[in-house]
Amino acid sequence: MQVAVVTFDGFNELDSFIASALINRCRKDGLEAFITTPTPQVTSMNGVEVTGQRPLEFMAEADVVLIGSGVKTRDVVADDQLVSRLTLDPTRQLIGSQCSGALVLARLGLLGTMPASTDRTSRPFVEACGVTVLDAPFHAEGNIATAGGCLASQYLATWVITRTLGEEAARAVLDYVAPVGENQETVERALHTVRSGEAALR
Repeated sequence: MQVAVVTFDGFNELDSFIASALINRCRKDGLEAFITTPTPQVTSMNGVEVTGQRPLEFMAEADVVLIGSGVKTRDVVADDQLVSRLTLDPTRQLIGSQCSGALVLARLGLLGTMPASTDRTSRPFVEACGVTVLDAPFHAEGNIATAGGCLASQYLATWVITRTLGEEAARAVLDYVAPVGENQETVERALHTVRSGEAALR
């Protein structure tokens, strides 16, 4: 199973790298993430230059697509030519957004009446798209999930691993990366957040 971590110019490193790093701890189980970019190289909001592992068109064939966040997301959704390259199918793909990535899902019409999680800076812009923003770090309905706050990227990764490989695989990854002495707390918090985010509004 392949995961496209969509990473635009001006991206937030925490959003793209935490999710991809956690997911790639499952490579031996057949789940692999790739930094997916609209141009061969992109530069983060802090000046880190990254070479994409896959082109943007990889989104169409990936089993999972995570839309990262950044300081130029509003420019992305205003670019009709770029938006036309964003091919997603929620009937067969798991699709998630991180922070301002919710703007991309809204632009593509994928949220519908679904509320979303996003970061505080992006909130008014997501609300301006007619989307109800929750005061929660994670929310999912069916095959679509949204996360808000940079460190909520761990919840998005937990959701992906749980949905594709099961809870035990997610537990193993979270336990490995957890701060020493906080393993159980870290694992249970992430799993509880994802379960609560999926159960909300049922």
